[in-house]
Amino acid sequence: MGLHDILTQIDREISQLKQARAMLEGGPRNAPRKRNLTPEGRRRIAEAVKRRWALQKKNLLVETPSGWVTENSSTTNLAYQSARL
Repeated sequence: MGLHDILTQIDREISQLKQARAMLEGGPRNAPRKRNLTPEGRRRIAEAVKRRWALQKKNLLVETPSGWVTENSSTTNLAYQSARL
């Protein structure tokens, strides 16, 4: 194996490394990672949304600055009482 063969092999390896680097740099660098939900997680979210819409449909759910509460809760009653004063 002569000097010319060694240099040819090194050049080939450099070319392969440059191609690998270009492929790595060419992709999205800071792309947001896809968030995968488990089927159970999707089911829990769906049930929570259905419960929320059911309460809202019955007009029992009220949005307050502290979040969503039912009209029967003491927090909501206090908010209504203070608003009436």
